[in-house]
Amino acid sequence: MAKIKKVIIPVAGLGTRFLPATKAQPKEMITIIDKPLIQYIVEEAVASGITDVILVTGETKRAIEDHFDRNEELEKVLRGKGKSSMASAMKKIATMANFIYIRQKGPYGNGTPVMNCKRIIGNEPFAVLWGDDLFIGKEPRLKQLIDVYEKYQDPVITSVKIDDQGTEKYGVVDGTEVEPSVLQVKTIVEKPGPKKAPSRIGAFGGYILTPDIFPILEKTKLGKGNELWLVDAIFTLAKKRPIYAKLVDAKYYDIGSPLGWLKANINLALKHPEIKTELRKFIKKELRGRS
Repeated sequence: MAKIKKVIIPVAGLGTRFLPATKAQPKEMITIIDKPLIQYIVEEAVASGITDVILVTGETKRAIEDHFDRNEELEKVLRGKGKSSMASAMKKIATMANFIYIRQKGPYGNGTPVMNCKRIIGNEPFAVLWGDDLFIGKEPRLKQLIDVYEKYQDPVITSVKIDDQGTEKYGVVDGTEVEPSVLQVKTIVEKPGPKKAPSRIGAFGGYILTPDIFPILEKTKLGKGNELWLVDAIFTLAKKRPIYAKLVDAKYYDIGSPLGWLKANINLALKHPEIKTELRKFIKKELRGRS
């Protein structure tokens, strides 16, 4: 049985919802507390057993490559100041995985970066994670997907519980539960609204895919916005083999929006050992002053 060892992370987007902050830096490098978002995502992948991280970049994303490269001069300075643990942490950023960089080429759409990785993936199953989705839980979200794949040997999509408002923002799963928190997908209804939604389970946040997605992607016509959409190819794949949805046990943050980024910072800061106590005091004081 082939193990999931490779992940594709598309990071070529412009991050227009964060302008002007993203005018000169990638949105994936925006920090959550003291680490850039992309580091959280890579660390999740590594904790799930991934060894090869494929970052599909654009011309403005050099900072991502620099972040995951060694900076031996910085490590030397830190050790000279007696900060050996920090120096080791900086080294680990560059050595925790085998990093591969590909420039995105082809039509707009989130199917294109996956297609760009066809030769590197070869005939192996692989993961896809998005560069602005953050999941925080006791067990990594990707590990939960991999566990389902290893049991059924078929593609797996991330799913989360949503409310009525979520049915207007996300695709909604129509499926049959095969075990607790795992559904076999019949279809995914795009943004149906609360009255037409077949469930309150949203489908977004990453995939485990099999290499038979590539010939389907190659034949997939451009869809909404004249873009190549990965989900269109997955719909076609679902006609040929089972697709499963894993209802993940993790908190989801949409870091593509300023509000989602702020929520993640607050919630993670309230758990951070060095700042949580003072932050709680500050928040309580601010709320009292506005009541």
